[in-house]
Amino acid sequence: MPNNKKKKTIKVIDLFAGVGGFRVGLDRASNTKYGSFETIWSNQWEPATKKQHASEVYVARFGNKNHSNEDIAKEVQKNNVPDHDLLVGGFPCQDYSVARTLSQSAGIEGKKGVLWWEIYKILKNKGAKAPKYLFLENVDRLLKSPANQRGRDFAIILGCLAELGYAVEWRVINAAEYGFAQRRRRVYILGFKKGTKHYKKIETLHKENKILDIIEKTGIFAKAFPIEKNDTPIPDIKLDKNIKKISDNFNKEKAGSRSLFNNSGVMFNNEIFTLQVKEDYTGPKKTIGDIILPLNKIPKEFFIDKNSLKKWKYLKGAKKEPRKGKDGHEFFYTEGGMVFPDALDKPSRTIITGEGGASPSRFKHVIEQDGQLRRLTPLELERLCGFDDHHTEGAADVKRAFFMGNALVVGVIEKIGRELIKRV
Repeated sequence: MPNNKKKKTIKVIDLFAGVGGFRVGLDRASNTKYGSFETIWSNQWEPATKKQHASEVYVARFGNKNHSNEDIAKEVQKNNVPDHDLLVGGFPCQDYSVARTLSQSAGIEGKKGVLWWEIYKILKNKGAKAPKYLFLENVDRLLKSPANQRGRDFAIILGCLAELGYAVEWRVINAAEYGFAQRRRRVYILGFKKGTKHYKKIETLHKENKILDIIEKTGIFAKAFPIEKNDTPIPDIKLDKNIKKISDNFNKEKAGSRSLFNNSGVMFNNEIFTLQVKEDYTGPKKTIGDIILPLNKIPKEFFIDKNSLKKWKYLKGAKKEPRKGKDGHEFFYTEGGMVFPDALDKPSRTIITGEGGASPSRFKHVIEQDGQLRRLTPLELERLCGFDDHHTEGAADVKRAFFMGNALVVGVIEKIGRELIKRV
């Protein structure tokens, strides 16, 4: 019997879009039997530069229709952001503390220049038309920042989402642990507005005292990235409904202690359940060796010349040496050695924004291929992040490396997207 069920189209806005990692991943997750993601508006603004390199790459790949290259904290009018079903974004990790409680009914105000609050304002301004779903990404230290109030920043975000009527799943995922070619650990956050199908599922499991099923078996992250069964004790975390009080008091009595948040969790109605989980994956695993180009395709500027090899070895090597500070204070500087060259039979280390350029560096990747040492090319860095070859072509090599240092692993977004589309 034919399936006449209409496929869903999820309208997406793409914030802090970079060169389009979220969009590529969701496009690849589309056109399944469940439906598609359609990006209807995007915003990318780099405050540190006049020339907007990432935005130019985004436009070159996806066109300039409904793309905003304006500062979302200043020029973008929140009321002009189109109505949408799903808000996505890899927002910068900063200090999210609340500066004050507003006297008006508008609620709270965070530190200036902190882009989480721009997401909050969009959701707040939309009111009843706020998106049904959120899909956010950040560095995993978000779960334990700041140092003097571990976990406060993430607690503020969860408190804001609870206030706005969202249930939340989160999970820290290291891409390499699930077969991808880069060791990149990030926290992924999914929000579900009250009334949506997945919100109702979380609500039901909460009433039945089975909410850990979301983390362990039935949630989107558990389906996309399976975990081993875990018997870790669950900390009892109940968020204050006053965001200002979260900012002022969360985990304050234990300053300097560990965060209350583990690498996986769910939040419903200001109540938090969180577990430390471990991956359960036995499939194929990609390595640097799987993505590299043949030697005859490598431009000569990527090879390590003999004159700089000594500096490369020094920077990569272990150190214990006397140094003197600017104030004349003498001290011993120590650091461990790094693998040099990087192993071809393992995933890469996390790509950093300073990966490009010929100057010797402790953190840039160097491989040995047919007896020759060389840096990775921009195309190879694109592959380590899961982009199509030449995605960032047109920009300078140093910029292309910078983009990949800021990017996410596209395949992780695709896998989460494929599970998300089933639940909407």
